[in-house]
Amino acid sequence: MVAESENPLGIYISIPFCRSKCTYCNFASGVYPAADHERYVSRVIDDLAGAAPWAAATGVAIPRQVDTVYLGGGTPSLLAPELLARLFAAIRTHFDVDADAEITVECAPGQLADAMPQALAAAGVNRVSLGVQSFIDAEAHASGRLHDRAVVTADLSRLRSAGIANLNVDLIAGLAGQTFPSWQESLDALINSGVPHASVYMLEVDEDSRLGLELLRGGERYRAALVPVDDVIARMYESAIEHLHAAGLHQYEISNFSRPGFASRHNLRYWQRRPYLGLGLDASSALPAADPSSRSAIPQSVLRTTTTDDLGEYLAGPSIAESAWQSAERQHEEAWFLGLRLNTGVDVTALEREFGRTMIAPALETVDRLVEDGLLGFDDARVRLTARGQLIANEVFEQFLQPALAQAGAQNPSR
Repeated sequence: MVAESENPLGIYISIPFCRSKCTYCNFASGVYPAADHERYVSRVIDDLAGAAPWAAATGVAIPRQVDTVYLGGGTPSLLAPELLARLFAAIRTHFDVDADAEITVECAPGQLADAMPQALAAAGVNRVSLGVQSFIDAEAHASGRLHDRAVVTADLSRLRSAGIANLNVDLIAGLAGQTFPSWQESLDALINSGVPHASVYMLEVDEDSRLGLELLRGGERYRAALVPVDDVIARMYESAIEHLHAAGLHQYEISNFSRPGFASRHNLRYWQRRPYLGLGLDASSALPAADPSSRSAIPQSVLRTTTTDDLGEYLAGPSIAESAWQSAERQHEEAWFLGLRLNTGVDVTALEREFGRTMIAPALETVDRLVEDGLLGFDDARVRLTARGQLIANEVFEQFLQPALAQAGAQNPSR
């Protein structure tokens, strides 16, 4: 991380409230009483007010200047407009938000109240991410989404009418019942919508979602038996890259595509290892030491924290579930598995300058081996995933982790 004066802060706020829980979702979110909304926003505002004192006591630097804000979830647009207004007012009270800051809110199609687009714009929101997942009504409904294609089109129009033109649409490859032709139809619908940004994810199979757990058990609930096989999902992902590129939405990260000038500035900071403060349920932070010379780690020390994922515990008061200073070795690992997510790849010269030749030498041996395997490319001092490497990216990332850490795999902090 570069000096604080050269590196403004990004703020991520988790809003865990949903109208329904999607079958594929593995985030700390759920269907909670609306009565919890005000209490939750008040707790987040308390955390905003307490950020500077906490930083001073902990020994981290939290830049006051902010250039990105991201409300994720959950469904942040379920909050009442007045609660959103309070939240954004508190952010601006405790931080200096740039006039041209990127301010993103995640929304679920069909769950934007009549006044919400205008309320978002009035709060300074200039980017909205819509969790569409599929433009095929049957696929969307089977996964727990509450919208159809007509609703998505209408919501995009409403947001644009409110002055919010920087729009992202999420799609998931591998939903139950999805076929290659239906996937092509979703891609075409996304392209025809004219949005300047798209996020395309391959279905994650793990125990943290109902659908993933059912797949692991070999059951059929949530239409698990209709989930496409891995080879088909891989073909869907590859076709997305091809079709979106042809339409002017160029891939800049494993799961993200944009027209020129519309890459997500907030999400880029995760992969570029720039500082961010996470507030709310199950939110992560990465913050530099206030006085790097006071710690032994080289280069500058970084503190990573994660808040509790238990809503009752969070509402009860301040609670950081995990907190640890990252060693230089750990930061070096992150530089590889986060940097390789980007199509620009990892700059080996910059890495050597930051960490030293001795530390990066074993990683370069790993690079040579993965180049031979066709999973990485190495040219002009930059290392990049190949098309084949992108399909098994987590397996590639694990090659850059210490054995003790490789068990957990390489986690992506972004949404």
